[in-house]
Amino acid sequence: MAEENVKSNDRPTFMLYNSMTKQKEVFKTKVPNKVSMYVCGVTAYDFSHIGHARAYVAFDVLYRYLKELDYEVTYVRNFTDVDDKIIRRANERKEKDPEDPLSDPLMLSNHFCEEFLKDMDDLQCLLPTHQPRVSDHMDQIRDMIAKIIEKGYAYPLDGDVYFAADKFPNYGKLSRRKLEDNRAGERVAVDSRKRHPADFALWKAAKPGEPSWDSPWGPGRPGWHIECSAMSAHYLTFSFDIHGGGMDLIFPHHENELAQSCAACEETDIGYWLHNGFVTINEEKMSKSTGNFFTIREVTKQYHPLALRYFLLSMNYNSPVNYSLSQLDIASDAVFFVYQTLLDCRNAILSFDSGNSNDKPKSNTKQPSKPSEAKNLKTDFECKMADDLHTAEILKGSLQHALTAINNELNGLKKKQKQQKMLAVQALKELEEAVTKVLDILGLLSTLPYSEVLQQLKEKALIRAELTEDEVSRLIEERAAARKIKDFTKTDQLRSELTAKGISLMDLPTGGTVWRPCQPK
Repeated sequence: MAEENVKSNDRPTFMLYNSMTKQKEVFKTKVPNKVSMYVCGVTAYDFSHIGHARAYVAFDVLYRYLKELDYEVTYVRNFTDVDDKIIRRANERKEKDPEDPLSDPLMLSNHFCEEFLKDMDDLQCLLPTHQPRVSDHMDQIRDMIAKIIEKGYAYPLDGDVYFAADKFPNYGKLSRRKLEDNRAGERVAVDSRKRHPADFALWKAAKPGEPSWDSPWGPGRPGWHIECSAMSAHYLTFSFDIHGGGMDLIFPHHENELAQSCAACEETDIGYWLHNGFVTINEEKMSKSTGNFFTIREVTKQYHPLALRYFLLSMNYNSPVNYSLSQLDIASDAVFFVYQTLLDCRNAILSFDSGNSNDKPKSNTKQPSKPSEAKNLKTDFECKMADDLHTAEILKGSLQHALTAINNELNGLKKKQKQQKMLAVQALKELEEAVTKVLDILGLLSTLPYSEVLQQLKEKALIRAELTEDEVSRLIEERAAARKIKDFTKTDQLRSELTAKGISLMDLPTGGTVWRPCQPK
């Protein structure tokens, strides 16, 4: 029996958009205070692209938020390490170099599983509870196929096993597709031996040079869809709360998963189907198969991983997000502003506390009558997250208001009398705590000191500008010399040239010039 878990009376009700019902629904778990979640992982044959990053950042935010709501979460994200694409890529490598260790399909997939985990660590995605691999779960896969055959929903054919799509009355329930729409060759394998064009492989007979495992139907390997059905059932049973993945998985992958699982177990019950939107380039879906993609590594060579994560959260998880360098520049600038504000805030707090360690505000000191910005941020964050994880509105709205409030307090701090200054510092402490709490749940809070994150952002800006720190310093000195002789044409020219490369110069009131990254103009 599903049970709604509202953790406290002052929290808004948590709503999620369910792809099955095409509407937002109140989130209810099958077991009180526990959440079971399965997210389809990567097919490991190459470096992952930012379309993958979009999916796993989105579900990482959900994972973090569920934990924040005090749920005990079992999060399963699989690796597909046995697949046609992996075998093809391994064979291509073997043709180029027969001695290449990654020409073995399982070694190739293992290598890219490990590389994927490095990318996820860079993007600050928490490790799931379980990360099963197909190659380690052949027993579960064979057992499920045997059950489906036994119940009359699949048939062996010359060492292969096919799911009989026309035998399953609810086929198409998730994707809203009719069975007759599934023509062979359109995301469904062409095979004249099949009883129906929409039938799909549960088990593929072994071919020379391919990895294979023994089975009652002869040596072979599993089809793509059965893998997730078997592994989700193994770790979460046939009844669990959330099944997630990219929108492109609705059909055929998730439709076929649902059919297989229901065929194997009539009690199959998945509470919510969640799907993240695509990353597009020039309004076309990013995809390895079309060559229309950028790997996570390619992006993080030039942009801080936090900037990429911020960019991916700048649109709501189930909306498309269009990739462009200008959008990454905006995200990088936003992350720099966040951490510079936090550093300035922390320094002001430390400076005040060091000289006023025993002081407290007087009881008769007038307190602000309206809700604090820290409280406003907390309230707005809870409301937006509860409404289907609206991260974009948080980043562009209440978080920015809180950061602006910090800077306003900092700007007025020196002019305040001691008691008012103490209240301002208390407000800064509350704001810092509220902002870092939000950043933590969004996965945007680094474990490094603020100053180190800022330095890393500057280093990435130099890479994009194709400049070194010494070269920027020399240009600043050249500009200072021009200012000294009042050659303002040259000073403006040098400033403009650096701004065009994403380097902004700031002249200090006390003399001297410093630089920070900016959006190239």
